[in-house]
Amino acid sequence: MKQKSGKEIRMIALDLDGTTLTGRSEISPRTVEALHRAMEKGVHIVISTGRPWCSLPEAIFGIDGLEYMITSNGAVITRVSGRERIYENCNEPAAVESIVALLRGRGFSVDAFTDGQAYIGAAEYREMEKNGCAFRDADYVLRTRRPVADIFDFMLEHKARLENISIVFRREEDQKEVMRQLAAMDDITLTSSFHNNLEIGGPTTSKADALRFLMRRLSVDSDRLLACGDSPNDSRMIELARIGIVMGNASEHMKARADFVTDTNDNDGVAKAIERFVL
Repeated sequence: MKQKSGKEIRMIALDLDGTTLTGRSEISPRTVEALHRAMEKGVHIVISTGRPWCSLPEAIFGIDGLEYMITSNGAVITRVSGRERIYENCNEPAAVESIVALLRGRGFSVDAFTDGQAYIGAAEYREMEKNGCAFRDADYVLRTRRPVADIFDFMLEHKARLENISIVFRREEDQKEVMRQLAAMDDITLTSSFHNNLEIGGPTTSKADALRFLMRRLSVDSDRLLACGDSPNDSRMIELARIGIVMGNASEHMKARADFVTDTNDNDGVAKAIERFVL
């Protein structure tokens, strides 16, 4: 049983969407104040998100004192000062080839992340531009993705540098079938950040593995870590942390993994967790 006292916490790892960010992709003043107060106590604040670097919201860069960002579900760690990459853990090239063979021609919505950018097939991008999308946030896609002629050719051309592959599904039965097929591969990590997607990383890629690297670098033990998240791609870092916090807006499955369930992302859940366990 993990101890629940957090007064000796020295690192806080924060997911973004559904966690630190409100539903309007903003950070509340109370959350910003809690983060600054924690930093004044010597606590390292680490953003740990499934987003690639290009998709990070401007609000994050407005928080003075942030040192490190974990992006693409743990594939990359960037030191904010100088934007220096200090860690990479990408997909295996052979696995990318297998994934392309599995997905090509099936009509799924596929994104590929490399070197901090997110890419999508040009035909799908133009369709969203013209007609929107019933199963994705078209505005977000158009704002954060770069179109390429063929996403699968692009993946093969960049197979040695792919941070993450995201598949978004129109139909739940397709998602279940592809999940079953991908689960048979032993050289990938499979997770998700929302209900109708799957995300593929390298065999050891996770937010938890990236945090372990960073904790070694900063001489912070896992019993000094607090982590907040809401989705399956946060599970490993929540289990790693001495105090694993799950948001009130998360699923019951995720809440069952928590040491503590805080309020929702729209009601200062992260701030309330920090105030209770750190400040």
